[in-house]
Amino acid sequence: MALEPTTARTQAPETVQPGKRGFLQDLVALATTFGVAGAASPAAAAIADYQPPRREGMKGKRWGMLVDIRKCIGCQACTVSCSVENQPPIGQFRTTVLQYEVDRPNEAPAMVSLPRLCNHCEEPPCVPVCPVQATFQREDGIVLVDGDRCVGCGYCVQACPYDARFINHETQTADKCTFCDHRLEVGLLPACVESCVGGARVIGDLNDEHSEINRRMAEHERDIKVLKPGMKTQPRVFYIGLPDQFVNGVDGQASVRLVAHD
Repeated sequence: MALEPTTARTQAPETVQPGKRGFLQDLVALATTFGVAGAASPAAAAIADYQPPRREGMKGKRWGMLVDIRKCIGCQACTVSCSVENQPPIGQFRTTVLQYEVDRPNEAPAMVSLPRLCNHCEEPPCVPVCPVQATFQREDGIVLVDGDRCVGCGYCVQACPYDARFINHETQTADKCTFCDHRLEVGLLPACVESCVGGARVIGDLNDEHSEINRRMAEHERDIKVLKPGMKTQPRVFYIGLPDQFVNGVDGQASVRLVAHD
């Protein structure tokens, strides 16, 4: 259940206000007028074969991340370092490690630690549903949010099949993992990669055949999996050691979830 902001709010006047609130009122009114408010979800709208032009990024690169679940110990160092680096509100996270208990017949339950973050998809469904183009993708594949343009409508949050987005309680705009683009641009690793004590996370340029991420993916080619491949979003966060029952069966932000073993 999403937490509501704890700051007090004053009653808005009846007249349409300029800026974000006014836009949202207009948007709701328009949707109601044409009867589309409940007709289709933003996720369904994103199925259309349309992606806005990409914006400038790091030329020639296509960033991706490889997560080796076999090396993840669930320590949450990535979660903490990301929060320190990017300062999301308390209780909200750009990346986290979800704990799953796998129920195995006639055996003791197994615990699985699954790092979760934005997948920076090749076909991100969050981009085309944004009514103001605040969510956009760069030429290097990184998906970002323009906080000055975002109106906090939540369409992108609903469109993301990976539960990787949220409405920031403090800014009232969409928030998510950015691969720490500000660090990549100056030659540093993302906070989560740098702090991972088990070396479970690797980021690199997928366009560089000699990059560490491509070397490891080639070495473990048969074991590479992504979350929800049937959504055809082409995620660029890859996993090694991901149990089959997790490929299409994960969602939510619960700290511990039960997964039945087939």
